[in-house]
Amino acid sequence: MKKDYLGTWDRCMDVIKEHVNTQTLKTWFEPIKAVKLEGDILTIEVPNQFFYEWLEENFLNVLRLAIVEVLGKNGRLEYRFKVEKNNATNTAPASTSDQLEDNISPQDIQNPFVIPGIKRVKVNPQLNLAYRLSNYIEGDCNSLARSAGKAIADRPGETAFNPLFIYGEVGLGKTHLAQAIGNEVLSKFPNKSVLYVSTEKFTNQLIQSIKNGSVTDFTNFYQLVDVLIVDDIQFLANKKKTQEIFFNIFNHLKQCGKQIILTSDCPPNEMQGVQDRLLSRFKWGLEADISRPDLETRIAIMEAKMSKENIQVPREVSNFICTHVKNNIRELEGVLIQLIAQATLNQREIDMDLAKEVIKRVNNKDNKEITVDLIKEMVAEFFGIDVEKLGSKTRKQDIATARHLSIYFSKEYTKNSLKNIGKYFGGRDHSTILHSCKTVKDRMDTDRAFKDTVASLQQKMQLSLL
Repeated sequence: MKKDYLGTWDRCMDVIKEHVNTQTLKTWFEPIKAVKLEGDILTIEVPNQFFYEWLEENFLNVLRLAIVEVLGKNGRLEYRFKVEKNNATNTAPASTSDQLEDNISPQDIQNPFVIPGIKRVKVNPQLNLAYRLSNYIEGDCNSLARSAGKAIADRPGETAFNPLFIYGEVGLGKTHLAQAIGNEVLSKFPNKSVLYVSTEKFTNQLIQSIKNGSVTDFTNFYQLVDVLIVDDIQFLANKKKTQEIFFNIFNHLKQCGKQIILTSDCPPNEMQGVQDRLLSRFKWGLEADISRPDLETRIAIMEAKMSKENIQVPREVSNFICTHVKNNIRELEGVLIQLIAQATLNQREIDMDLAKEVIKRVNNKDNKEITVDLIKEMVAEFFGIDVEKLGSKTRKQDIATARHLSIYFSKEYTKNSLKNIGKYFGGRDHSTILHSCKTVKDRMDTDRAFKDTVASLQQKMQLSLL
């Protein structure tokens, strides 16, 4: 009987060898031991629960193919693994209800960042080149995260900081640091593939791949990345399918020694709606928090940004502004933009009087709001077209672009529902509104000039609150 199950597994291994590479065979199949054969049911022993889950989610088709070829159509596979808590042995049957795939060879890998009609040979890292470690001001609030980032940039995937889980409140510089690490890696290792993606974009790409029947291609694409940076990972909450796919990608990258960097507004142990197996993996590396910067760090950040703009600010003005702006870096940047705008437009020096005026406006800005009508007027003026044409049915390129942008900003800057936004643009339905927003986001990923246009309009929106 012993000879039967050992021989059966040896024949299965012969089949498996034809469909996986040497490293995969050594890592995931050689540790398996056959322990029992009863009729058409072969039982194998795997090291642990994680090993079992990985086989189920990544190599089930290969195993299925081997079992059917060796034991026939009625062949079944069961796993046995040891539970560490009580050293008991459990058996977990492998699913055999899914139809066996005739061809398990990987298809040509498709890049989910490619917009239909636009070919891209090399993956765009999606990084903002302005984000650098050199201009990321270090303070007590972020020293651990920045130091870990520097170590990762020197040896991506080879430190104990994998994954690097950066968390903190909104506007404290998590995205800046994460992208700065990516830029530093690219500067030191030009041949490495680095990719930054928001969790929202990742989810939208997955949904599209499901519609297109290309989930395998989607997964394969992400598994080829050397450094994967995922922003706002907390938005995986309650997205079961997205969590499953990301789990597979995470495990593959980790197993292959690739670097993973995640950002979140809270630590793993406070995340809700995320599977425990994912949360446990988020804790494998380093959890580094970024807290609110102290006064000295805020002053250093402000002076660095003003120096970049070649603007001199008296120290008393810096102290005054940073004393009154305490919440986050984003709010401080907003004050600086308004300070520069006021000084430039009104040809005034940046002094205490101007600083006090700006701080007062900031404190009162909650009473102001951007409306859809205001957005339409700004965009129409920018493109030199009549506002009425934004609600027309014409598909003329400049008008269509202006319409897409107006809809995009209406969704971003107002609290109107998609249905209400549609009413402002000729009664368009919610799906059309979503399509316009997606069109803008996709084009920003591939068209630098268009991205600059969006940035210019965003600045106009902010200045409108002055």
